[in-house]
Amino acid sequence: MAKESVKARQRKREALVARFAEKRAALKAAGDYKALDLLPKNASPVRLKNRCQLTGRPRGYIRYFGVSRGIFRDMALQGKIPGVRKASW
Repeated sequence: MAKESVKARQRKREALVARFAEKRAALKAAGDYKALDLLPKNASPVRLKNRCQLTGRPRGYIRYFGVSRGIFRDMALQGKIPGVRKASW
């Protein structure tokens, strides 16, 4: 489980990226890189890190489901993810 401050920082970055997305796209299309430099650094989508939606874990992230491998396994075994079952051969 990640610290609450780390999860809060990630949510803040996500909000900044969403807020400045249109402005960044317009400035990039116009080629105005000096104005791009004046935007907040955390408004860049490159600064985002894929993290588990439930625990905030940065490693073992499964993009399709938005959770880490441990949480995915628990949810799959409990039957909370439709169409996913344990392999057996």
